[in-house]
Amino acid sequence: MRIDITGHHLDITPALRNYVQNKFERLARHFDHATGVHVILTVSKLEHRAEATLQVNHGKIFADAVDTDMYAAIDALTDKLDRQIKKYKEKLTGHNDRASVRTDVTL
Repeated sequence: MRIDITGHHLDITPALRNYVQNKFERLARHFDHATGVHVILTVSKLEHRAEATLQVNHGKIFADAVDTDMYAAIDALTDKLDRQIKKYKEKLTGHNDRASVRTDVTL
């Protein structure tokens, strides 16, 4: 999975880049059909914002998080994306389960 990191009003340090990459490795373990991620880290006064757009086979998944600490915002962002990926994955596998439902029930 390719990870692009962009900083608005923020210099992306190697430590911050490694932290983001380590957090997004967890997402890759849950769902291996993601082709790329674009992460935007923004600082404005007391607000640290982390946004990410995850590209999957049939669309995009977007999440954002705001906190007073950038690392906490990244943690919240990965938690939100993790929940959304699990929901997306359940939708993909849920459609195949309909074929296994018995329709010949006698009353």
